[in-house]
Amino acid sequence: MTTEPAARGSSVPARWRITGWILLSTLIALTAVLVTVRSALLADGERRANAEISQEAEEFAAFLAQGVDPNTARPFTSAERVLQVFVGRQHPDDDEVLLGQAGTYLVEADRRGGGFETSPYDLKSDAALLARLSDPAVRYGTEDTPAGPMRWGRVDIDADPAQGSLVIAIFTEQRQESTDRVIRLMGLVALGGLALTLVIGWLAAGRILAPVRDLHKVAADIGERDLTARVPVHGRDDIAAVAETFNAMLDRLEEAYGLQRRFVDDAAHELRTPITVIRGHLELLGDDPAERAHTLRLVDDELARMSRIVSDLLVLARAERPDFVNVRPVEVTDLMLDLEAKCQALADRTWLLGDIAEGTATIDGQRVTQAVLQLAANAVQHTGAGDEIRMGSRFEGPGAQRRLLLWVSDTGPGVQPGEAEVIFERFHHGSAARHATRAGAGLGLAIVRTIADAHGGRAWVRSTPGEGATFGLDLPAPTTSEVPG
Repeated sequence: MTTEPAARGSSVPARWRITGWILLSTLIALTAVLVTVRSALLADGERRANAEISQEAEEFAAFLAQGVDPNTARPFTSAERVLQVFVGRQHPDDDEVLLGQAGTYLVEADRRGGGFETSPYDLKSDAALLARLSDPAVRYGTEDTPAGPMRWGRVDIDADPAQGSLVIAIFTEQRQESTDRVIRLMGLVALGGLALTLVIGWLAAGRILAPVRDLHKVAADIGERDLTARVPVHGRDDIAAVAETFNAMLDRLEEAYGLQRRFVDDAAHELRTPITVIRGHLELLGDDPAERAHTLRLVDDELARMSRIVSDLLVLARAERPDFVNVRPVEVTDLMLDLEAKCQALADRTWLLGDIAEGTATIDGQRVTQAVLQLAANAVQHTGAGDEIRMGSRFEGPGAQRRLLLWVSDTGPGVQPGEAEVIFERFHHGSAARHATRAGAGLGLAIVRTIADAHGGRAWVRSTPGEGATFGLDLPAPTTSEVPG
């Protein structure tokens, strides 16, 4: 027991999938922007904190270099006085702490002048932290405190922390919170952008897929007997190109279906005639031996004609297969001599072999022989005993453009001007068929054209009514060095 394989692929409509991919790509882009902006803002906050610490340190170093007490106009006498004067002049920001330390003496900048009542963190009461900030081996760094991350730097008086030092501390948690508020606001704006992207993506996907829906509708409406529906084409983009290609495919299918129906109808008509003839004679078959022999000969003749029709139909059916022709290098001179010998057995005619191409052509020798013999048989049908039939071949064109022409000329009634374009159609009987010694099913010349087409060439006819006709093949035959592979 066999089971149907599970259908592969997504069951989600293409419109939703396109919208989803647009939304996903926008979400990834916005997330990358938010992460990048947050990282940049945090990094900028850290750079500003470092810059503020460096600025305070440079100001303190300049104050030390001046070394004059503004109250006495004399040099400072102690580290405590230096720290007291400098720190007393400072107005730190809301996230900044300035702490002077000289032994057990501690002095912190008064924040009330800057409009702040309290310090972000009481460094004077955190002995463990003060010990780390006083380490002679470390002059700057970061610390985690109950008030959040702290970036700090220290400037020693006379390069000796034992005399005294100024600690500049910046608490960055407030800056991080400000950054997070900006990112949250950007996130809300991004959510609005995602909602707008969803709407625009849905509408855009609908417009893009509209021709595909039209194509689906047309494909669903097409029936076995109605191939006239076509997809509307709007614009000149890729979707329009798909619609045009689909319409072209429908044109080919409609043409092929029409050809198939006409082919089947014509074949049925051609086969119906000999069947009717056979049935009619068999129904009237009597007991007279001579009559029976005559009827059997007629039945045998009609069966042979049916066999030829079926054989020709098989040839035309095989023409659709890729191995219909098998090309290989063929010596054209030998081919023409063989053809002339085979034509001699077709009928009592005066066979004349004129021009003979000398050289090699890459063709299917058997199919070409079949086509030329068919042309010769066609010439026999339109001529009488002893009439002249000429054959010939020649090369035309140089190198890669070289072509092989083969032809058969007869002295029959010729082809009317309006018939030249349709004479190679299947089941076509030209006006000259009225004068033929034995009319065929109208498939011979169609086989000739099929063989020529399979070689990439063409079948042709030239005729003057009443003065005979020349049928031929025009096949590509590039020189050996030009033949691919």
